[in-house]
Amino acid sequence: MIARFRHNINLLFYNDKNTGESAMESPKSGSDVLFVLLGAILVLAMHSGFAFLELGTVRAKNQVNALVKILADFAASTVAYFCVGYGVAYGVSFFVGADLLAQKNGYELVRFFFLLTFAAAVPAIISGGIAERAKFYPQLVASVLLVALVYPLFEGIAWNHKFGVQDWMKTSFGAEFHDFAGSIVVHAFGGWTALVAVLLLGARKGRYAKDGSGSGTPPSSIPFLALGAWILSVGWFGFNVMSAQAVDKISGLVAVNSLMAMAGGTLAALIAGRNDPGFVHNGPLAGLVAVCAGSDVMHPAGSFVVGSVAGAMFVYMFTIVQNRWKIDDVLGVWPLHGLCGAWGGIACGIFGSKALGGLGGVSLFSQIAGTLLGIVIAVVGGGIIYGAIKSVSGIRLDEEDEFNGADLAIHKISGNPGRD
Repeated sequence: MIARFRHNINLLFYNDKNTGESAMESPKSGSDVLFVLLGAILVLAMHSGFAFLELGTVRAKNQVNALVKILADFAASTVAYFCVGYGVAYGVSFFVGADLLAQKNGYELVRFFFLLTFAAAVPAIISGGIAERAKFYPQLVASVLLVALVYPLFEGIAWNHKFGVQDWMKTSFGAEFHDFAGSIVVHAFGGWTALVAVLLLGARKGRYAKDGSGSGTPPSSIPFLALGAWILSVGWFGFNVMSAQAVDKISGLVAVNSLMAMAGGTLAALIAGRNDPGFVHNGPLAGLVAVCAGSDVMHPAGSFVVGSVAGAMFVYMFTIVQNRWKIDDVLGVWPLHGLCGAWGGIACGIFGSKALGGLGGVSLFSQIAGTLLGIVIAVVGGGIIYGAIKSVSGIRLDEEDEFNGADLAIHKISGNPGRD
């Protein structure tokens, strides 16, 4: 009887202990869910920035198309990532009971939401490069395939140790490939995929004369372009800081590094671009693209340098790409995301080192290898998808529709119908 009494006391103590642990874990889980949810909302808001940046850059006859593309691509990406992509990257399926999905306050669900906003940024990036002459539904199909299959392949390698690549880099070079918030995983990947699509599409009609001279078009609305840049810049602090994905891992260093890179990119673009407002408003974006990878390990001074190099790089490479190489990348997404993202991935291995004031734990060789791997997967995957769609249905508007503009050709309405 005494033994049974002791057993009951121990059982009561055990249950109370577990209940206490659950009670302690529940607020932690709840705060993490709220933290990641707020990050997802901030990055979701960035997609409106992509839309207005494109709207302000393209000609007036293509503004409606810019707005519709970004929203439709996001919706299609959501379905693709929910059904396939998230499982490819992280091995998680949502086709289970709601009771399982609700565990830990549904943390896995809001984590999906947060990472979806990253995945959907890839089609949003591509949209700016192929603007004014791409067919609508073939591009939507390409977005689905990229977000479902190609992007998650590299995402899983970089952020979920798929295929043992990270282990190999750590063994070979002393550290894993480090990309805290997606300089390579999101931005370089989107930028290099966009380059493939742009090359397969060809230049807009009338963009280059037969003698090779260019006939550029000024932005249709500097205020809308600036609004898009500001929305992106503000949302980026959710993009970077909340990549910690847990409250106890949040770092003020990430916030200040992002701020310094943004300032560096702005000032460098201001100077290199000779006060051109298009360059000035893309400058902060270039700096923020570059700092994503190492924002958690670099010193703020190093982040300022990284952002400054990116801002100047964007200005010079945009000019070379458009005027010398005759690549009609409308928003300059390859220089902005592809090249500045690649620079950021490599810069993480330089300025993240302790020798230059960083926290260490990074390897320049791993950063170079990871960057190159991301570029290869983006180029090969993008080439297969856009090449196949081009051969099956075509990816470009016909000459008359392109002349009339995507707004009337695709959506049957202009941006200001009351004024027509």
